[in-house]
Amino acid sequence: MQISYKNSTVNFTSTGKGSAIILLHGFLENNTMWNTTVVQLSKNFRVICIDLLGHGESENLGYVHTMEEQAKMVKAVLNSLRLRKYVLVGHSMGGYIALAFSKLFSNNVKGLCLMNSTALPDTEEKKINRDRGIIAVKQNYKTFIRIAIPMLFSEENRSVFSKEIKSITKEALKISTQGITAALEGMKIRKDQTSIYKTAKFPIQMIIGKQDPALDYNSLIEQTKNTSVKVIEYPDGHMSHIENEKDLIETLLKFAKQCF
Repeated sequence: MQISYKNSTVNFTSTGKGSAIILLHGFLENNTMWNTTVVQLSKNFRVICIDLLGHGESENLGYVHTMEEQAKMVKAVLNSLRLRKYVLVGHSMGGYIALAFSKLFSNNVKGLCLMNSTALPDTEEKKINRDRGIIAVKQNYKTFIRIAIPMLFSEENRSVFSKEIKSITKEALKISTQGITAALEGMKIRKDQTSIYKTAKFPIQMIIGKQDPALDYNSLIEQTKNTSVKVIEYPDGHMSHIENEKDLIETLLKFAKQCF
């Protein structure tokens, strides 16, 4: 299914019936990352998976895709489906967008699940690395992708899930250099959203990979202290939908049922 958002095509899927769960993929991914998850969740819920701007079959809107712009695009999709209340699940960059959405449209949110994501903004060091990434993408985006994808898995899982890594890499290579750099630029300037942990009137859950190479474990734990955020820990890396597939599906089902 597709809609036009500010003259750009946005692609999404809708599966199942009932209360709605919105799945937002991460950087260098697309809605197909949720295929296995959708099969299970759609038995109980209506599941919407959206290709974020510049990813999958959704077009670019500009040269910087801010988290707020992505959130407004997501809202346009949900409005087109006449959905008013939903649970948001965001993987990595999708989590940043889900946070921005929750700030902009809090009355529509029944629950928020951050999966391998953080409410903290980029550190200065991370911003420098984003800029380096942008240069690398412009020089040779294929090399950038082939290096980046395996590094999202825990060290021992890079060989265990070599087939999945090849498949993810193949999908990521379809993304335009503009789509990649616009996402990097947007993530680099994203805001600190930790205040939402204390102001939200809906349940928030954070899924953490203890060996996540992309996120600092201690900072994830620290940001949820003295809040009502429920933390779920898995033993592996950044790709919980693959590394901890069965546990993740059970966790998401349980969380969604609590929210509705």
